[in-house]
Amino acid sequence: MQDKSLLDDNNCVGVEFVSCWRQEDIVELYRAGGWWREYMDSSRINDLIQGSFLFAVAVEKRSGKAVGMGRVISDGVSDGYIQDLVVLPGWRSEGVGRMILDRLLEECRSRGIAWVSLIAEPGKEAFYDSFGFRRMEGHVPMHLDWEGGRC
Repeated sequence: MQDKSLLDDNNCVGVEFVSCWRQEDIVELYRAGGWWREYMDSSRINDLIQGSFLFAVAVEKRSGKAVGMGRVISDGVSDGYIQDLVVLPGWRSEGVGRMILDRLLEECRSRGIAWVSLIAEPGKEAFYDSFGFRRMEGHVPMHLDWEGGRC
């Protein structure tokens, strides 16, 4: 499912919600975010996309290449979590991340998802603050470290 109506002819990048995409583009984006692990199976990228509540790709219009992505994981009723928002280095500071997050939040709002959260990487707080995200005082983000050998 690609939503071509989201593309703005005045920009060289448009944002599309997708249910599948070229795995090499998505792997490149995960690598750019520092999140790809070599043991991961790139053939499962489209399973990851389809398992997301929303998956947005920022597409450079001339080439059709994905230059950014972001997704929402949600139950589709009450809560949503922004996950994996990343833009290729050559496209950062051009407004691409803002375009992706705007579309994700707009779609969550239109579907009645009222509670949206995320875990920001250090140094990115101001970006998310500009959208209205605030620290959740009294809460601590936690992660189960499967790779650390403890489980």
